[in-house]
Amino acid sequence: MENKLKPIQIRILGCLIEKQHTTPDQYPLTLNALKNACNQKTNREPVVSYHDGELGMALNELEGMHLVSKAWSARSPKYEQKLQKVMELASSGLAVLCILMLRGPQTAGEIRAHTHRLHQFDDIDDVEYVLKRLAERSPPLTTQLPRQPGQKEERYAHLLSGEPVIPAAPAAARLTESPLEQRVSELETTVAQLQERIQQFETDV
Repeated sequence: MENKLKPIQIRILGCLIEKQHTTPDQYPLTLNALKNACNQKTNREPVVSYHDGELGMALNELEGMHLVSKAWSARSPKYEQKLQKVMELASSGLAVLCILMLRGPQTAGEIRAHTHRLHQFDDIDDVEYVLKRLAERSPPLTTQLPRQPGQKEERYAHLLSGEPVIPAAPAAARLTESPLEQRVSELETTVAQLQERIQQFETDV
């Protein structure tokens, strides 16, 4: 992949990958479900507020890059990611990239903790091995960031948007994801799907 992806494109692909594995019965995603996934206030860094027009334009661009495909269900188009196929990624590498795309730079330990619903890593060494393989690709897909003051462990970032801007260390409060936060992220997509079904039913009636 030669083109550097925009932040909104990164968020779209990350959400599609995440929901493909965490809510497979609701995948592919409609535009509304994708918007809710992109604009979640939990499990996202940074928190954003994209509108339909922005997402539609970014989706068209991703379709042109063959990174997203569109299918029709009833009257609404649905979208699925093709990043894994285009870049020939194993499930482990896809999981690592997904977390870095949605949450920003992470330590190997954080990646292992946050990928448990996407891929089961045996230990941190397993995560570091995958990070190394991704960094050795041509062009490289991940990089190790310089350790910042107060940090005990190195963090890693994806390179799908080019060289990353080195952010400040995340607040400790944001490093812990409660079971409630996990459930909320799943329910947000479910609610979006139900709202669309109700709207389609009312239209048909």
